[in-house]
This record gives sequence, C-alpha cells and structure tokens, in this order.
Amino acid sequence: MSLQDKRQTTRQAVSNGERVVLVAEKITKRFPGTVALDGVDFTVYGGSVNVLIGENGAGKSTLMKILAGVERATSGRLLLDGSAVEFKSTREAAQAGIGIIFQELNLYPNLSISENIFVARELTRGGVVQHRLQEQVTSELLARLEQPLNPATLVRDLRMGQQQIVEIARALSQNVRILIMDEPTSALTAAETEALFRIIADLRAHGVAIIYISHKLEELLTIGDYVTVLRDGKLAAASPARAINIAWIIDKMVGRNVNAPRHRTQTNASDQPVLEVKNLSLPRAGGGFTLENVSLTLRRGEILAIFGLMGAGRTELFECLMGQHPEASGEIAINERKLRNETIRGRIDLGMMLVPEDRQRLGLIQKLSVAHNITLANLRRFVTSFWLSEARELAEIHAMIRSLSIKTQDPQQPITSLSGGNQQKVVVAKSLLTEPQVLMLDEPTRGIDVGAKAEIFEIMNQLAEKGLAVLFVSSELPEMFVIPDRVIVLSKGRVTGEFLHDQLTEEALVLAAGARQQTEHPITAQPSK
Repeated sequence: MSLQDKRQTTRQAVSNGERVVLVAEKITKRFPGTVALDGVDFTVYGGSVNVLIGENGAGKSTLMKILAGVERATSGRLLLDGSAVEFKSTREAAQAGIGIIFQELNLYPNLSISENIFVARELTRGGVVQHRLQEQVTSELLARLEQPLNPATLVRDLRMGQQQIVEIARALSQNVRILIMDEPTSALTAAETEALFRIIADLRAHGVAIIYISHKLEELLTIGDYVTVLRDGKLAAASPARAINIAWIIDKMVGRNVNAPRHRTQTNASDQPVLEVKNLSLPRAGGGFTLENVSLTLRRGEILAIFGLMGAGRTELFECLMGQHPEASGEIAINERKLRNETIRGRIDLGMMLVPEDRQRLGLIQKLSVAHNITLANLRRFVTSFWLSEARELAEIHAMIRSLSIKTQDPQQPITSLSGGNQQKVVVAKSLLTEPQVLMLDEPTRGIDVGAKAEIFEIMNQLAEKGLAVLFVSSELPEMFVIPDRVIVLSKGRVTGEFLHDQLTEEALVLAAGARQQTEHPITAQPSK
C-alpha cells in the first residue's frame, strides 16, 4: 500500500471527526524459522469498527497479541494517543484500556460463569471475594447480551456458543477503550450475533474503538468502518469500508481462485449403505428429546451434509454415532453390522471417526508437537513386537503433511504455532490415520478463512473420490451449495428436510431449518422436470 493511499485514508477519517487512538508502525515479529509479521502498519480509529482481515497465517492474531500484551514485537513501535508504549503483559495493556476476546476460548471449565468473568480481577471486601456481587454484575452483563444464563453455571456445562458469550461478557466487564474481537461470532447463532452487533453499535457510539477480525466477509462490510488486509505477514491494503466490496477483499487477501469444484458422486442408489441409522432418539434430561427418530443412510464416495441452527441436535447426532450416549435408542449399522455397546475405540476400529467442532479442546493436545498430534490416535499402527518404529511413524507424518498441504516449518514444532486452518488439517490427518470408512466432520470450517475453507472442501472432495463416506455438519447456508451430494436438515432434533444437490434452494433450507413442529413427511424439493 502506498504512502499516498495511507494518507488519504487518514485524511478521510479526520474529516469524519474520527480520532486516531492507536498506531502500529513497522511491526515485525520473528519466531524460530518464520517471520509472522514483516513491517506491518495498522491504524485504529476511535468510535469506529476497524476490521482486520487475512487468511489463516497472515499474521492477524500475532498482531493482536502484540497490541494486547501477549507477545512483544521484534521491532517496530506502538503509539497510544501519540505516545510510544510497550506492553509486557495483558495486565499492562488492560491498564491502558486495551481488552481482547481471543479466537480460541480461554475459559476455565471447572469455574462458574461469574468466576470466569472476574478471574484474576475478583471483587473483594476486606480480602474476601464478593461472590454475590460478582454474580449480580455478571447477570447484568448477560442481560445486556440478551443471554438469560445463570451466573453460577459451570462453563463446562455450556454449549460452544454460550462459552463464546462468556468470553465477550468478560471483555465488556473491563470498560475498555479499545476492544479487540478475534472471531467473536464463529460459534454464535444468528440471534446471538445480532445481539453482539447491537452491543458493538453502543460501544462505538460511546467512542470505543473496536478492532474486529472475522472470516465472515458479509458481516465485515455490515459493521465495519475501516478495513485493513494482511497477506503473508505484510500489509496488503487498507480502505474505508464504504469504498470496497467482497470481491476487493478476496482479491487483496488471497489473490487466487478459491472456488473449489463440487464433488460429483459416482455412487448408485442401489449400493448398500456404509452407514445406516434408523429411528435414533436421545432423551433430554428433564423430559423430551434432543434427537427424535432420526434416520439417514450414507454410501461410499458420498458427501452428506447435516444443516441446522444451533440447538438442532447436530453435534449430539455425531456423539451418538460415536457411542458417547449409551442412553440413546434406535439402530446404527456400519457395513450391515449393527452397533450395540461398542466403546468409542471399538467404533473407530469398525471404521468411524469424528473430527470435533472444538478442535482446541477435543481435537488437539496443546502441549504436543504437530507430529505427535497427527499420530496420537493410532500409535499402535507403528508398533512391531512391542517397539514403536520411529521411521515408519515419521514417514506417515510427512505423507500426511504433503497430502493435506499442512503448512509447517517442522513437524516437531508446537501445534499452537500453526494457523487455525492448518490446525484443522492436523485433526483431519489424525483421523485419516485410523483408516476410517465413515469420516464425520463437525463444523470443519469454523473460524478459518475463505482460502482455508476451499482447501478443506477440496480435501473432502479427494477423500470422497477415493471411496470414503463423508458426513459433515455446518450452520453456514452458503456451504450447502458448494460441496454436498445430499443435505439433511435437522430442527429441534428431528429431520425436517432432505434434498439432493440439484434440488437445493435457500428458501427450502431456511424453511426446513426453522420448522417448529414435526411433520408427517419432511420437506423435500421436487425434482425438476
């Protein structure tokens, strides 16, 4: 980006009455073997939503960690209200009025909502923590976010979207003047997202500067005032949001075609299903059902999508298929063999494998390397006569890294050093080493950019072409038109629609996803004549 362009953007901001509150100048950050940021400039305007966008690995999160005191720059400087500053910790940044909502949840599952919000900042009187006061303040914060949650609820008992709300509430409790939001809506429902946008509008009106990171491009242009694009650790472009469109963003951040071709299945309707589910039901504590009489079939080489809103029962369906709910009823068969009381390990041995939605907590071991995360689920594959063959293990690791195009300097580097998209590929690699016949992916594109999404879809295509049966969950409507051969819609635990790819329409999917009552016959689109 030219100096003239940057000056023009600044002049436009000043003419609109917006004040520069924070400037990152020539920020460079080097890690062993890689340069995460290379001379990046970034300007933050008060009372505005400052959008930062780029592919996974572009350096967005690293820059935000430097602004929030998590990391320190190798070179460059930060100017807060025109004065040079350097934060050695998040506490120092918070004292300067900078708060952050991290992309990956940073909560304590064994603590309550209120305890998480006030952790390390407890409200005390005479050295005694005022739990009741903390819960009262937490209730007010949750009410502001339109979430009627009990502040005493343990975080581990919350679903993913509710945990995201707790992260947001914790940031709001600090009365920041600059608030960094790294993928805040990645696990939120449409209603929760709208509530967050209302909060953002209120903060903006009170002069708070919002730094907003998201891979949902439409949402960026809905709420953004200024857009800055990073690419390969460098500043690619910056512009007022009103002067650009989605095509401009994709061109600046990716610079390549990201439209993955849709897989065309070669399976025949008469083929015996690899997976068959009949009348699967999961009772809900307190009465009713989380899943009720769910039936589906999946054949070799087929990609089947499960679409639905939050709370539709999609994740619970996968958990039942993997044997995590012994209280469930119904029939599950893989290759005509009925599953009964098999353990999760037993179902993996029979050919079923799940890539979970929460890759950080359920898919990866944070303290292990990329290599060890890949082989963790199937170490016995490399054991001969009680000895682990490191040569065979290393060969498989490198084969997976090449096959899935995992971007890593060294398989022995920490898994936490990889971008979100590459971490997701590692979880897929771990799953593929178990040689599954049915691969289930729960929200496989959550929190990854448009380029990484195309790569994940292409991996799914390739697996299906090799005969693998692929079953994936998504709450993103556009994804239903990209890759699946069939789509099944869940609403409140019931199948409310089933469509072949050529029968899909947005209207039919939205209608089925929002169905409130059971119908005798789920919604299906009529084939065109």
